[in-house]
Amino acid sequence: MDAKPPPLLTATLPGIGGRIKVLPEDFEVEEIPAYEPCGSGEHIYLWVEKRDLGAEYFLRQLARRLALLPGEAGAAGMKDRRAVTRQWVSVPASCESRVGDISDDALRVLKISRHTNKLRTGHLRGNRFRILIRDVAADAMQLVAPICDRIRQEGLPNFFGPQRFGQGGETGRLGMQLLGGVKTPRLSSFLRKLALSAAQSLLFNEYLTRRLTDGLLRTVLPGDVLAKWPAGGMFRSNDPATDQRRLEAREIIVAGPMYGRKTFPSAGISAEREAAILADAGLTLESFHNFGKLLEGTRRHNFVYVDELAAEQTPEGLRLTFTLPAGSYATVLLREVMKNDLVEED
Repeated sequence: MDAKPPPLLTATLPGIGGRIKVLPEDFEVEEIPAYEPCGSGEHIYLWVEKRDLGAEYFLRQLARRLALLPGEAGAAGMKDRRAVTRQWVSVPASCESRVGDISDDALRVLKISRHTNKLRTGHLRGNRFRILIRDVAADAMQLVAPICDRIRQEGLPNFFGPQRFGQGGETGRLGMQLLGGVKTPRLSSFLRKLALSAAQSLLFNEYLTRRLTDGLLRTVLPGDVLAKWPAGGMFRSNDPATDQRRLEAREIIVAGPMYGRKTFPSAGISAEREAAILADAGLTLESFHNFGKLLEGTRRHNFVYVDELAAEQTPEGLRLTFTLPAGSYATVLLREVMKNDLVEED
């Protein structure tokens, strides 16, 4: 199973074309934290702005400038390289005297506070995007309007973007080989974890592709696992008609499988459809049992509602602004608007 461009929700609507990330300033991302620092504690929180810096390189540079060991700096999420991004990072209070030496042309500290714990991956609610698309069609504003209307109304399919699968999809392929028991070269723990996560994402994208192409993106099936929107507990659907009304009222949402040892199980026809994904990939649920905590499994919303989605014509092109929940990909929305197969290098 290889990474391939997923189907589009708005396939029948023409796109605006164009290019993104011509300049780093064309792609702005601002993190929405899960909580604000309380102002006291043993960890310094830095609200930083970086320009054209890869996420891993940025954290390495931060650690080097503050004389920290690898892993002592914490961040809630990995931000795009070819972009201007703003986010919280945490560092130990012991390096407070060196914080003033961090800033340069590519990295600025905008605010400093303190908190009681180190930032961990996932400590964010979402991200706000402000993206300039250059070289768009002359009638871009007319073309983008119905696309945005449909996404506002129906939500955005929550596919993983191409950057999840590595250059040319290689990381995803490596993860599928590991799941299938294929002997691979010795891998670092980091790459092993990354590859297995990419394989889970490939399988979810295939599951969601089938739901979308079968016209079932917003349909509750018997046995579907449902989750409260925007966040909350999960349960199985025993009354699809009632749950369908709740879905239409934006109270709940269908949650697809991130396959693993402890994935919340579906039932009935929903379970049959999920099992077919594994069978077609030559896998079973037992394929996930030999990797410990790396593949415990979870559920992921099949689609997400996009807050504050707006488009504006500018002299340089068309600018989109929107907010996505943590874990959702701006490139998925951009494909719907542009109808280009975007290749992410981050």
